[in-house]
Amino acid sequence: MVLNLPKLNEINVLASEANWAWPEALRNLFKPRGVNLLVAENTDEFVNIIEQRRIHTTIVDLDSEKSNGLTTVKIIRIEYPLLPCILLTSAACEAILSKALRLDVFSVIDKPVDMNILREQLNRLFVKKYNSDIFAE
Repeated sequence: MVLNLPKLNEINVLASEANWAWPEALRNLFKPRGVNLLVAENTDEFVNIIEQRRIHTTIVDLDSEKSNGLTTVKIIRIEYPLLPCILLTSAACEAILSKALRLDVFSVIDKPVDMNILREQLNRLFVKKYNSDIFAE
């Protein structure tokens, strides 16, 4: 199912907070495209933000100290089963990939994150889900 995207500045991506330069790197990728970045520190914040705003995709850090990434995705899937999710991990082993597949995660990306790979995955996701090439080069 392809959904239409709203006007620019109404596209929202929700990502995990991090103690490194992650949010700033995302802003550098999103801002020129008019995409809003929302950041959640924990699973409760993820749910609260999703309930209050139209979110087009989530980027969940499996290694977050403040929330368990897989638990966050499981909780999101209960109420929002079609919301696309990209999972970041420093340990992309077979068990993690299997769990991600069962949770219908769109993509699993190794950390440290190569921003070109992230942009390519976001482009694939937005073309497939929203028929938008907003993340094309």
